[in-house]
Amino acid sequence: MTIMTPAPIDQQQQEDEEMLVPHAVPHADLAENNNHQPMDVVAQPETANTVEPVEDPSPSRFTWRIDNFSRVNLKKLYSDVFVVGSYKWRVLIFPKGNNVDYLSMYLDVADSTSLPYGWSRYAQFSLAVVNQIHNKYTVRKDTQHQFNARESDWGFTSFMPLGELYDPSRGYLMNDTLIIEAEVLVRRIVDYWTYDSKKETGYVGLKNQGATCYMNSLLQTLYHIPYFRKAVYHMPTTENDMPSGSIPLALQSLFYKLQYSDTSVATKELTKSFGWDTYDSFLQHDVQELNRVLCEKLEDKMKATVVEGTIQKLFEGHHMNYIECINVDYKSTRKESFYDLQLDVKGCPDVYASFDKYVEVERLEGDNKYHAEQYGLQDAKKGVLFIDFPPVLQLQLKRFEYDFMRDTMVKINDRYEFPLQLDLDRDNGKYLSPDADRNVRNLYTLHSVLVHSGGVHGGHYYAFIRPTLSDQWYKFDDERVTKEDPKRAMEEQYGGEEELPQTNPGFNNTPFKFTKYSNAYMLVYIREADKEKVICNVDEKDIAEHLRERLKKEQEEKEHKKKEKAEAHLYTIIKVARDEDLGEQIGKDIYFDLVEHDKVRSFRVQKQTPFNVFKEEVAKEFGIPVQFQRFWLWAKRQNHTYRPNRPLTQIEEAQSVGQLREISNKVHNAELKLFLEVERGPDLCPIAPPEKTKDDILLFFKLYDPEKEELRFVGRLFVNNTGKPSEILARLNKMAGYDPEEEIGLYEEIKFEPNVMCEPIDKKLTFRASQLEDGDIICFQKAPATDNEEHIRYPDVPSYLEYVHNRQVVHFRSLDKPKEDDFCLEMSRLFTYDDVVERVAEQLGLDDPSKIRLTPHNCYSQQPKPQPIKYRGVEHLSDMLVHYNQTSDILYYEVLDIPLPELQGLKTLKVAFHHATKDEVVIHTIRLPKQSTVGDVLEDLKKKVELSRPDAELRLLEVFYHKIYKVFPPNEKIENINDQYWTLRAEEIPEEEKNLGPHDRLIHVYHFTKDTTQNQMNFGEPFFLVIHECETLAEIRLRIQKKLQVPDDEFGKWKFAFFSLGRPEYLEDSEVVSNRFQRRDVYGAWEQYLGLEHTDNAPKRSYAANQNRHTFEKPVKIYN
Repeated sequence: MTIMTPAPIDQQQQEDEEMLVPHAVPHADLAENNNHQPMDVVAQPETANTVEPVEDPSPSRFTWRIDNFSRVNLKKLYSDVFVVGSYKWRVLIFPKGNNVDYLSMYLDVADSTSLPYGWSRYAQFSLAVVNQIHNKYTVRKDTQHQFNARESDWGFTSFMPLGELYDPSRGYLMNDTLIIEAEVLVRRIVDYWTYDSKKETGYVGLKNQGATCYMNSLLQTLYHIPYFRKAVYHMPTTENDMPSGSIPLALQSLFYKLQYSDTSVATKELTKSFGWDTYDSFLQHDVQELNRVLCEKLEDKMKATVVEGTIQKLFEGHHMNYIECINVDYKSTRKESFYDLQLDVKGCPDVYASFDKYVEVERLEGDNKYHAEQYGLQDAKKGVLFIDFPPVLQLQLKRFEYDFMRDTMVKINDRYEFPLQLDLDRDNGKYLSPDADRNVRNLYTLHSVLVHSGGVHGGHYYAFIRPTLSDQWYKFDDERVTKEDPKRAMEEQYGGEEELPQTNPGFNNTPFKFTKYSNAYMLVYIREADKEKVICNVDEKDIAEHLRERLKKEQEEKEHKKKEKAEAHLYTIIKVARDEDLGEQIGKDIYFDLVEHDKVRSFRVQKQTPFNVFKEEVAKEFGIPVQFQRFWLWAKRQNHTYRPNRPLTQIEEAQSVGQLREISNKVHNAELKLFLEVERGPDLCPIAPPEKTKDDILLFFKLYDPEKEELRFVGRLFVNNTGKPSEILARLNKMAGYDPEEEIGLYEEIKFEPNVMCEPIDKKLTFRASQLEDGDIICFQKAPATDNEEHIRYPDVPSYLEYVHNRQVVHFRSLDKPKEDDFCLEMSRLFTYDDVVERVAEQLGLDDPSKIRLTPHNCYSQQPKPQPIKYRGVEHLSDMLVHYNQTSDILYYEVLDIPLPELQGLKTLKVAFHHATKDEVVIHTIRLPKQSTVGDVLEDLKKKVELSRPDAELRLLEVFYHKIYKVFPPNEKIENINDQYWTLRAEEIPEEEKNLGPHDRLIHVYHFTKDTTQNQMNFGEPFFLVIHECETLAEIRLRIQKKLQVPDDEFGKWKFAFFSLGRPEYLEDSEVVSNRFQRRDVYGAWEQYLGLEHTDNAPKRSYAANQNRHTFEKPVKIYN
């Protein structure tokens, strides 16, 4: 055992400053049911350690004791480094939660930043917060993960609620000390990077798009049912279909590549054919649902084709639901079909036990008698029997269930066995109906095991498959396919717990037991009698000619690109821009600079090719004779613009293409960018370029039309730098098609990043004096008419370019419907807060823009951010759209009933009012000035609620996790009251509490129940109760029953316990309860309470004010 202290505070602060933003999208394969997920964190550099353990070592336990825990003000805290399996590890915690109200805890590879490229290690581990009162209440969570550079830590974002952790009565934080334990077992792994699945197994995997491993495991299973694959190949498709728009063609294409490709296959075409976008690919869906939806879709597409009915033939079975009366001759039956069977895991040790439960007979008697048509209410038996089973039997194991005690979905990790051979004719055909054909032998052999590793909120999926039903199993895990033995494919997927020997005797010496979170959730069996038909031969003749040609072409293109990539060092890409490209792009694709080089003609030329030879290729391509070509090099200027800089010299043109690229490009880049200058005569035929002297400069011209808000390229000119712009005005008017005497204004486009710089040119100064040079751009327009400017938004070139540079189409969504665009507005990123809300108000027909409240968009979650934008809280639209290092184009709006500045001066509280006599809870929104007191809140509430009597007094309580933590004094200011995490409850003060005798006590009474592990869980609404000096529990029980109006039969099952510091002591009816409540030195009143133990039968609703708090039995109404 090792006891470590936290790292020095100054070191922690330094690390805290390096805190990175968690991943934008939840990682593909989250493990375990508490959303634990990888986080980008900066590890402390340690010396690289690359020792590979030869065999799996024993687990090691690390204990971390953190003193003065409540005073830790860091976002995250690292433990000291400890070594397991020759590797360096540390524990990472977020004491106040990683953006959640839970302690967040992860296992981190301590030296991840200094490990060699491609490192990977696999570990099973548990993390625990030790309960220092009762060890059995220690919170321990287990998982497993393959750590690598991208996922160097793994753990639990929601490890345990902060409310429980910081509650001193719970026993986790004692004397302000927290004890954390980590158990780590490192497993040996094969080198992931050099492994070749096709070479090792003959099969290839499927690429994971983000979170599509669940789909990959299902697709591999379906692909390896050859009869299904053959049917897919025979679905009619045509050469004009596109895979991204046709599910049959996309599936054919995928199956073909799985059959003939040497490397893993992408699934993007298939998911596009499903209509999914990228975001869908990062969401895990239910595999069973996908299986049904996909098969239904294919069944529909197969109608009226040669393969119609294939899905039914393979997967469809039938069962009979029956109800049979016991005392009269009456039986009701109904035949139903199924494509898969849902089998219970909970309470069933194996598949046979699940089938036994499936056909279990239910007795309908007593209050539950069956109403038989002519016989009235009758005792009856009800059940299900199977008429026939399909050739391919899909068994969905119910690993995920709703836990009513905890009001949440949970994963069932219990051990559940399944046989290699499944005999459904066992015990004389006890699963079969009388109508079943007994000549069909229902003996099945296991074909595939689909596995889920993780918990209810995410995890990783993979499949073990026997493609030919031989003894050899294969594991299909996304891109990787490996050979596996039967034990790994079957026994190790049963689930349950695994116990590892304890190697460190001494303190806290408990065996290292961890739940196996990897277990089977779907089984596919094939009937022995249909084996030859289902596992049939599928070859090229089953594949349509157009599909073979299409995929052959795709493969050739892939090989060609691969070859190009391999030979890239021998070639130079030359991109040639011409006047025609400038004319096509300026004003459409681009507005600044001259051309987008990715959209011009490019040539792939061997580096040793003489440039003069390349010119001949250009002559063929463009029809420009070699002697009429002049090429210019482009240069990137210091202001980040990109312009033609100078023409090539004769010496340079005599060099090879490779040498020329090196001259032009100082950075390592395989591209050479050129501008081809072609001069044309009166007949528009190419002519020799004019001789260029050192005083000649080449200028490019753009024309702006303010009426049309249009900018276009009109040509280029050589000018002498000693000349003046006034000398070329007639030529510019001719370019524009204007009258020769038209008055025009000239502007130089200087730069556009980060800001636009476009300045007027003095026509009387020389070009040299205006600092114009080769490649510069002059924008010109008709001189603005002073009397015609009202309807023109951008009267001159600078204002138009400013607009183009900053324009932004914003998608506005109502905060009530955050998934749907409501309207779009084109705005400038320089718009002020007032500009934006005015445009929105105008769009909505609202007179008062100050009633608009905007909320920014979270680019990672694709949801509104939790906090809205304050009134004039940001300067510009650009500030509203930025989220970390990303820019969004979405804003959410809401229309308030009062102006936002007024609302911001108010404090809004959601208060749940509990009526004294009526069985209801009503949520009220209270808005008061921030300097108001609790007394003001209660006075305001009195005007809105119905009181049991006019002189009733109210009080305000803070309720957290079904305990009363505070009664607010009437003079307390409301500004700092938080109703986001705590429920605010208002109620009348009972008369008996106002007249307490000297020996009466006011105690807390809470409801609680016990879960399967005997942990106490509070629920329902807590309340106060006055107890008198000599009052027994029997007397108090009667008062509580009357108060809560619980029926006798139910109340008789309730137990009563005195709780102190979280420990229950059950009470007898004869006990005087006030004797228990004598201590006055308790930390808080909630540490001692009377507990009512009973089942939580309340419907699982939530306060609208606070979605994560359960109500008691009272119905909720919302009045806002």
